[in-house]
Amino acid sequence: MAVPSVKAIINFSTGASFAQAMVLDSGVLDTNILSDSTAVIVDVSNQVDSITTQRGRNASADQFQSGNLTMRIVDQNGDFNPQNVTGPYYGLLNPMRKVQISATYLGVTYPLFSGFITGYNTTTPKYVGDVVYTTITAVDAMRLLTNALVTTVTGAVAGEDTGTRIGRVLDTIAWPSSMRSIATGQTTVQADPGTARSALAACQTLEITEYGAFYIDPNGIVTFKNRDYCTTSAAGTPVYFNDNGTNISYFNAFWILNDAQVVNQASITATGLATQTAINQASIDKFFVHSYTQTNLLMQTTADALSNAQAYVASRAETTIRCDAITLDLYTNNYAAGTVAALDLDYFDPINITTTQPGTGATTSSITKNLQVFGVQHQISTNSWKTTFTTLEPIIDGFILNSSLYGLLDTNTLSY
Repeated sequence: MAVPSVKAIINFSTGASFAQAMVLDSGVLDTNILSDSTAVIVDVSNQVDSITTQRGRNASADQFQSGNLTMRIVDQNGDFNPQNVTGPYYGLLNPMRKVQISATYLGVTYPLFSGFITGYNTTTPKYVGDVVYTTITAVDAMRLLTNALVTTVTGAVAGEDTGTRIGRVLDTIAWPSSMRSIATGQTTVQADPGTARSALAACQTLEITEYGAFYIDPNGIVTFKNRDYCTTSAAGTPVYFNDNGTNISYFNAFWILNDAQVVNQASITATGLATQTAINQASIDKFFVHSYTQTNLLMQTTADALSNAQAYVASRAETTIRCDAITLDLYTNNYAAGTVAALDLDYFDPINITTTQPGTGATTSSITKNLQVFGVQHQISTNSWKTTFTTLEPIIDGFILNSSLYGLLDTNTLSY
């Protein structure tokens, strides 16, 4: 049974740098930077006992969150003891040093996580001879964007699109151009307000203004998708999972039917403009009021604000059963297709999940749902590898983005 091999790289550079330094033949050309002579780049893969990575969209906050890593290392020689003067990393064990996790399977290397170390936590056993572990924790670049303060954004004039403005925010904090993938926005914005806020808050305001997506990808790339991408990506060919042996099998699927994603009243306010509200009365009559409110957005017109509110309600006025999460066991025999899916699928990738329900004969039934990946977790140890995808409906339904419909829906007669 072939299973992926994991590579864990730590770059103990001498100073803060956004870009991930690469090891020759293992980095991403035009994305990573070649390390300078003061960098110490080490491969600790043979010391790793377990790894957990987690990245994803918070469904309640309706935004992508910071990714994180927990990596436990066997540290019998005290290599990660910062006071071990004979240790190989003495003087180098500082927070915010770069770490990258990747996996190679059937000759292909897949990025799993790129981020910055937040802590080294050593567990010393009570008895001599017991295993000493150092657990390294890390976060992705969302943390750096949170820490970076912006006020004046040079060149941020009225009339430019959301993607251009996000690029200007990243320029303000000197984020490398090679470490960003920014789509052209489909909403034009006001001049930057010039208020003090984090770079992440500035970018997320533009994300909501666009009705798009802003996140960090597994290579550590700051990524912005416009609202068109957020719906057209759902129309792609899905990867099929089921429990009857005809497609990719899975370890577990968690199905849920609730009102957590219902929104039937949305109020959107752009800076200096009147609040625009969309309501679906039929949904309110069915589920009670479920409100969504955003203020201080940056679209230029009330028409765009109204369209944003209408699209939000139209996409979320109704609810159906959904598969909240699906887990794959990469140590399943003959699981090549499942392993590739576990390593390759990421945000917005469409998947189709089928689960057979209890019953026999004519009463046998199943649940099938088309969804998108919005979260990825890898739990890796010596004899186990489980990957869990959290899933959601598309951020915005496709029909809303039809050029003849967007911005023209009646606020009192939204359909679903």
